Formats: sequence, structure tokens, C-alpha cells
Amino acid sequence: MAERTSIHPSRSGSVGSAVVNALLLYGINIWPGWQVLPFLTADMARVLDLINATLVAGIIVNVVCAVIRSRALLALGNLVAMGIGLAAVLRLWEFFPFDFGGSWSGWPVLVRVFLVLGIVGSIIGAVVEIINLFRALAGFSPRAR
Repeated sequence: MAERTSIHPSRSGSVGSAVVNALLLYGINIWPGWQVLPFLTADMARVLDLINATLVAGIIVNVVCAVIRSRALLALGNLVAMGIGLAAVLRLWEFFPFDFGGSWSGWPVLVRVFLVLGIVGSIIGAVVEIINLFRALAGFSPRAR
């Protein structure tokens, strides 16, 4: 019997991802809140709207894709969520709401490196999702692995 492969995450994986995003949204905004982290400055409030939008988009995409199994919808949803996430990372770069005080002086550089990796990864991911969207719309089936 041939092994069956799918590009869709499992329904339980999609629901699980939505739950994790919801928990992050709750933890960042309600309890305990981002303010408890000593290395975040008041400038975090200037970034929070895009971080929240990223998490909400992730919840919506995962719930919709758990219900409606469509490769094109999955690619489009991932592309939208990734675009919002990229905007959030760019705003983090712009306002850099981190203050590491007297701790290791390399932290700001390390955080900037991770932000660059996030930017590059988002751009690569967006290109992949654009290709996946066009392939799905053209009717190409995913390759079996």
C-alpha cells in the first residue's frame, strides 16, 4: 500500500497551534502581562498591537484551516499571518523595546541577530507560501516524500 502524504497540518495540530497562540495572547496582555519582564521597556506598548495582530491572525488561520481543508486557503492564510509577523519584527527592530541593564553587554547584538533571522525567515517563508498558493490554484498536487 502506498504511503499517504499531506501538506496539511493535522486538524489537532491546527487546533493546538490556535490554542498556543491564544495562551500567548492571554499571557502577554492579561496575566501575567508583558510588564513583568524586567528587560522590556515602555516602548513595548508601541509594538504590542502588531504582536497581538500576529497572534490573532495565527488563531484565525489555524481554526479556519482545521475546518476547511484547502491548500490554497492554507497558503493564503500563512502568507497573511507571516506578513503581519514580519511587520511586528520590523517594528521590534525600529523601537527595540529591550533594556538589559548591567547584564552581559552582548544581549542587544544577539537580539538584533535574532530579529534579522526572523526578517529573513519571514521573507523566505512568504516566497514559499506564494509558490504554494500558485501551485494550489494551478491544481498541482504536492509531491509525495
